[in-house]
Amino acid sequence: MSPEAFHTLLIEHPKVALSLMVRMATIIRTSNERIMDLSTLGANNRVYAEILRLAKDDVNDDNTAKIKPIPIHGDIASRVSTTRETVARVLNDLARKGLVKREKDSLHILDMAHLSDMVEQFQME
Repeated sequence: MSPEAFHTLLIEHPKVALSLMVRMATIIRTSNERIMDLSTLGANNRVYAEILRLAKDDVNDDNTAKIKPIPIHGDIASRVSTTRETVARVLNDLARKGLVKREKDSLHILDMAHLSDMVEQFQME
């Protein structure tokens, strides 16, 4: 679509323009959060923050959440600028602490508040 046609579309259809602005604001907010995480958090805490982001759409009233399908370590590593091995180590540590539980097709976060506190603790320092 040419810039002129796009401009005309936005002027003639304000609902499209508003929808686009809402979507762009969401993208900008998410990008800002990730940039802050990359610049202020260590690798472990970036993994924690990414797990929280992935789980945010499926939080239960009992402070648990489920990420389905189970996230691929390499994908998480790419998003948080670390290695697959670091992601595996962090998830194993969280499992040993009883904060996450792996099942064949999902990752259960057993204490969202505690995981969130772990991230916030380092964001404030």
